[in-house]
Amino acid sequence: GYEVLRFDDVVTNVGNAYEAASGKFTCPMPGVYFFAYHVLMRGGDGTSMWADLMKNGQVRASAIAQDADQNYDYASNSVILHLDVGDEVFIKLDGGKVHGGNTNKYSTFSGFIIYPD
Repeated sequence: GYEVLRFDDVVTNVGNAYEAASGKFTCPMPGVYFFAYHVLMRGGDGTSMWADLMKNGQVRASAIAQDADQNYDYASNSVILHLDVGDEVFIKLDGGKVHGGNTNKYSTFSGFIIYPD
């Protein structure tokens, strides 16, 4: 199994297409979108973390962070996707532990439309 990462401190959400409770962006307008994510791993003892950007349940970008004698490392990636209305984009965690929460901004997920269809 995996965990959908929920970025609950929403800074900007024009159109309210991102739902903090589910951690998912639901496409309101067809077009080409840019997404980026940066996830801080809380490590220790050779821990690894895998974070994937998903579109409708399919991996569209992957990132890994590995603990090599340090306690924290970042997994980051970005992607340009064509989306149709109702398509869902989210970040899934396949393993490891994420360092974050409302009091800090170490892990982020962002996206915007480049041009509509």
